[in-house]
Amino acid sequence: MPDTKWWQKAVIYQVYPRSFQDSNGDGVGDLRGITQRLPYLADLGVCAIWLSPIFTSPMEDFGYDITDYRGIDPLFGTMAEFDELVARAHQLDLRVLLDLVPNHTSSLHPWFVESCASRSNPKRDWYIWRDPAPGGGVPNNWLSEFGGSAWAFDEASGQYYYHAFLPSQPDLNWRNPAVRRAMHDVMRFWLAKGVDGFRIDVLWHLIKDDQFRDNPPNPEYRDGQPAHWRVLPLYTTDRPEVHQVVAGFRSVADEFADRLLIGEIYLPPKRLVAYYGKDLEGVHLPFNFGLLETDWHARKLARLIDEYETALPSGSWPNWVLGNHDRPRIASRVGAAQTRVAAMLLLTLRGTPTIYYGDEIGLCNIEVPPEHVCDPLGKTSPAQGRDGARGPMRWDESIHGGFSIAPPWCYCPEPANDATVEAEAGEPASLLNLYKRLIAARREQSALALGAYHPMVATGDVLLFSRSNPGSPSLLVALNLGNQPAAVVLNDKRMRGRVIVSAFADREDEPIADDIDLRPNEGLVVRLEQ
Repeated sequence: MPDTKWWQKAVIYQVYPRSFQDSNGDGVGDLRGITQRLPYLADLGVCAIWLSPIFTSPMEDFGYDITDYRGIDPLFGTMAEFDELVARAHQLDLRVLLDLVPNHTSSLHPWFVESCASRSNPKRDWYIWRDPAPGGGVPNNWLSEFGGSAWAFDEASGQYYYHAFLPSQPDLNWRNPAVRRAMHDVMRFWLAKGVDGFRIDVLWHLIKDDQFRDNPPNPEYRDGQPAHWRVLPLYTTDRPEVHQVVAGFRSVADEFADRLLIGEIYLPPKRLVAYYGKDLEGVHLPFNFGLLETDWHARKLARLIDEYETALPSGSWPNWVLGNHDRPRIASRVGAAQTRVAAMLLLTLRGTPTIYYGDEIGLCNIEVPPEHVCDPLGKTSPAQGRDGARGPMRWDESIHGGFSIAPPWCYCPEPANDATVEAEAGEPASLLNLYKRLIAARREQSALALGAYHPMVATGDVLLFSRSNPGSPSLLVALNLGNQPAAVVLNDKRMRGRVIVSAFADREDEPIADDIDLRPNEGLVVRLEQ
């Protein structure tokens, strides 16, 4: 593949800093802790780490409410420790991506404090302010994703400001060129320090309707669903002008060599792929969350993959995600028995995969009692609570799983039943070692890293496809998403080969000929004969 970029062959690993490794005994993960664990990540075989926000923040939304985009929050450490982390990561051939949060700031950010000072303040138009509706009350029906109206009233000025999330997270006005310049300079600050790129938070939210029209009602809304689903976010997300903003981010990244932009965008494939941009001048990887949102059924997943592959613009590069800090963990969603099949799917599909920390050892969601909920979203909408997916990494069987000598920052019952890195590393057939074998196979087999995707006919609970790249052996991937044995009949002599990755590690190097017998919850990767 000509002009291949590093991120096309990469496996990305998301670190939630609060929960990865505590180095100073305060119960909160930190930068020094991440640095201590970099050899583990290098041994796992990933190519890049993405750090959830580490910037200065009052932590009302755990770092997604920022008061200083150029500062490290003392909870996580110092700028010197961040520099040390980047330097050590680069020594280990690991890239470092930061979480850029450009849609909103903290209400304590100096920009917003100035914006609130008066209607005539130069920073007033850095945020989205509106007069009350003609009859009084909120300007329109826009809703916060954290519950209630998205408008908060400022008594001093008599106007409302817009917040798509918490009232303490006012949205920036991305129609203002000064805002764009300021955030571009933030990007340049970190890129000049050696950061290898950004995951851009809620990218599809950045531009809102300039006429402030009411969002239409959602005809498919049902009782029990999140309250903000009552309306369709037609005028608050995915506005056409957002692509000018995206192109601006890309132009800044392109000032530096080999940098990567990933966009957080929850949209169906046909709308998602627009964020690659005209002539592919948008983000390099608009996050594809299809595997998080599709029922875990072979036929539905096959349709998802086909729909996504068909929608991709020519020359663009796909990507896949199984979990993140906002969604239930994959082991809890599909069941422990399917975690191996899920890993094999993630790491054999075409494109760049992202692993959520702890998924490689099968961490499950933590059941958090109401009195222990930390997540502001979980407090207003318990069904959407995110605490359960943010528990501490479990390194060994010592107190608190080796994460900290102190009780963790979040609810974490002991003893936990989850596996640990130490135990999994010593068991050849473990989930962790399956991840390692799959990542190694991506490095060794160019058909996996860069090859084309070819769907194959299968029925029932079996997902079947092949991968091919010129000059490299083709591969067959057979996954049983069911809890019953399944058989795949191969009528093509070209499909003969040997297993190179087995879900349970016990069939590797096994010859495959006329058919494939799959045990329940089993997956195989077969290197085909030329």
